[in-house]
Amino acid sequence: MKGGREVEGSGPDHSRLTAAERRDAERLQAYRRKRRLVRAGQVLMALGLVTAIVHWLGHIGVFGGQPSGLNDLLAGYPAAAVVFFLGAILAGQ
Repeated sequence: MKGGREVEGSGPDHSRLTAAERRDAERLQAYRRKRRLVRAGQVLMALGLVTAIVHWLGHIGVFGGQPSGLNDLLAGYPAAAVVFFLGAILAGQ
């Protein structure tokens, strides 16, 4: 509530809800939080996959040469795998 009016999107006023309504609101909030985490994990998995593909394309010379040693070691497949697996862990929660 803001200035006597309910602000849109601010959620229900929990002091006016029954116990069942409060429980339903908390379940909905938990569900939405879980869906956001799953979606964030899926985005990280996609980012890891894109990183691996771009790195592979660099190895076959699409971008005009081979990646440098440091780039190959840090920003290549290991970084792609770390990002992908972090996303998988987050999406699997």
